[in-house]
Amino acid sequence: MAFDPGLHALMQADLADHPVIEKKMFGGLAFMLNGHMVSGLHKGGAMYRIGKDSVATALAMPGVRPMMMSARKEMKGFFDADADLMADDARRLALTRLSLDFVQTLPPK
Repeated sequence: MAFDPGLHALMQADLADHPVIEKKMFGGLAFMLNGHMVSGLHKGGAMYRIGKDSVATALAMPGVRPMMMSARKEMKGFFDADADLMADDARRLALTRLSLDFVQTLPPK
């Protein structure tokens, strides 16, 4: 599994007040709440699950772009966060909050 241990520590701290579990997925690491992915780490950085209602808010943040499965296949509702965003506590926490707000609306699995 290849991901940045510094980003791992940041995500753990950002989610410390929530009962998330870590699960190996897609060659990276996912943070799960009630069986749903909140965020994750991959070789190229981090991703967040935002949902449809907050797409415009997420994309308005510098450093956020749609998560791509391949060159042409977008993962709907998932967004990639670049290194600059991950280093910015305010933007990273705002993205975490959007993700938690969305996932908490989903029924537990």
